[in-house]
Amino acid sequence: MQPKIATSFLLLTVVFFLAGTTTSAAVKPSSSFIRSSCATVTYPALCEQSLSPFAETIKTSPAELARTALAVSLKQSQSTQAYLNKLKKFKGLKPRERSAIGDCLEEVSDSLERVSKSIKELKSCDRVKGQEFIWHMSNVQTWVSSALTDENTCMDGFGGRVMEGRIKTSVRGQITSVAHVTSNALALVNSFAQKH
Repeated sequence: MQPKIATSFLLLTVVFFLAGTTTSAAVKPSSSFIRSSCATVTYPALCEQSLSPFAETIKTSPAELARTALAVSLKQSQSTQAYLNKLKKFKGLKPRERSAIGDCLEEVSDSLERVSKSIKELKSCDRVKGQEFIWHMSNVQTWVSSALTDENTCMDGFGGRVMEGRIKTSVRGQITSVAHVTSNALALVNSFAQKH
């Protein structure tokens, strides 16, 4: 009899734990808002993963969601810029690799500047309406789109079979990460602009 009681108790405990986990996730509208908003972007899993830690700040605000997505893009751009700066100092680089990294670093720096300007411009949208809102949002959309182009252009210098190898693979990984979060940010900015 004793093992049956222990098994029943354990089963009941697991059921209550799972019920509590499901209930708490369902109660948070901010998590649901992020999930549904991220479902519309090109990289939904990355979107949800990168924005969920900020659910309490985002709540259910499309403006805050767009601002946070841009902040994530900025942080990833800064990380990529730091990585490229370190990589450029690596002593084992071929001259062509060093040149491609330098060009890429310039593109990432331009991208970083555009995303930073976009964050500031998006804050201006809180205080304006009508045509002025449209003008500010147009600036944000243009700059984020340009930032994404800069990130994609970065890999141009690594074209051709001569550049195949660990350096290209490593840089591609960094650039892909920043391009994906920037793409998601652009989609969320566009969504916010349409809803306003």
